[in-house]
Amino acid sequence: STVDPTTGRIPGEPYLHAAAPKARIDSVDLLRGIVMVIMLLDHTRDFTHWGALQFDPTDLTRTSTALFLTRWITHFCAPAFVFLAGTSAFLQLSRGKTRAELSKFLWTRGLWLILLEFTVVRFGVFLNLDYSFLGVAQVIWVLGWSMIALAALIYLPLKAVGAFGVVMMLVHNVFDVFQVAQWQGPASAVPSPAAKLWMVLHQQGAFPIGDFPSPIVFVLYPLIPWVGVMAAGYAFGAVYQMEAERRRRILIRLGLGLSATFIALRALNFYGDSSRWSLQKSGVFTALSFLNVTKYPPSLLFLLMTLGPAMLGLYWFERPIRGVIGRALITFGRVPLFFYVLQWYTAHFIGIGLHLASGRPLPGPPGSAPPANFGFGLGVTYAAWIAGTLLLYPLCRWFAGVKARRRDWWLSYL
Repeated sequence: STVDPTTGRIPGEPYLHAAAPKARIDSVDLLRGIVMVIMLLDHTRDFTHWGALQFDPTDLTRTSTALFLTRWITHFCAPAFVFLAGTSAFLQLSRGKTRAELSKFLWTRGLWLILLEFTVVRFGVFLNLDYSFLGVAQVIWVLGWSMIALAALIYLPLKAVGAFGVVMMLVHNVFDVFQVAQWQGPASAVPSPAAKLWMVLHQQGAFPIGDFPSPIVFVLYPLIPWVGVMAAGYAFGAVYQMEAERRRRILIRLGLGLSATFIALRALNFYGDSSRWSLQKSGVFTALSFLNVTKYPPSLLFLLMTLGPAMLGLYWFERPIRGVIGRALITFGRVPLFFYVLQWYTAHFIGIGLHLASGRPLPGPPGSAPPANFGFGLGVTYAAWIAGTLLLYPLCRWFAGVKARRRDWWLSYL
């Protein structure tokens, strides 16, 4: 019989009698590599673009089409990153780990990621050790907590884990009506423990850990519905135990179905996102308004808009990957955490170098006003992004080789 090159499975045979799956699935690594490189574009913009410290690039009253799309394309990163982390967890189970072993790995790695968020990643973002501002709870934080939750969820039947994830994504926008008051700084009252918990769970916001002046944390990524995204990704991993043709049918149907559902729900303009689209000054800006959905926390429409094309990407990438760029992207996708940590330092130091070389001022500490004459145009941002990608490739290729050659337990945490 012919072995499926993607899964290592013999078509028509039950999974338990199949050949062992490959250590890596190229289509998954390729998609992950693409979103990681796009993520670098977003963070390069943070440190190089003149408007990064002044306004949200999706603010239709201030942005341009090019700037909006530069930010919008990066919306695909976090959902794919979190979803595929769940898929990778399932694949570990399918390759022989027991549930107990996988559960232990998930909660210990989750704690490790949370620690990294407020130490190594934080320093890469701010380049200071002033912990009066603890840091920003971003995607690595939410990945960590989602893994801790998944460590418990994997003891449920697979369908129950998938249903948990899908229901959380479907219904969480019902709770958008519950909003707690944002903390306004030292002169205002510190939010109650319940309000802080709600910001951790479902509402973006900043607050002191204890009574002020305890360290302040800014929760950029509330946990709901990201925990559900990872749970859904875990259940989705079963697709990679199927025959190739069946898997491809499911991928294209999922991709088209999710994308069509996004268009239909967004057109109706009544559920799935707290931000409604509206007619704008031009047809192009009306289209941008249609695409301008909520990321913090990610709305149902945000997830449909991003995960639908991700499924189509996985379908398209089922074919053999050829070419230098494709193989390079797979390399990035094989070392996602390594790439993620290094890209903060790469983007930040490129930004510093450009400002120093041009005699422009550097930004002050978090919360300070942006200096005059800060930043550059989008052309410089894109050039810096390409340079950063090229700089990171040899490092990622080296580390991917290390992970392929060695089986040290600690490498699975990097």
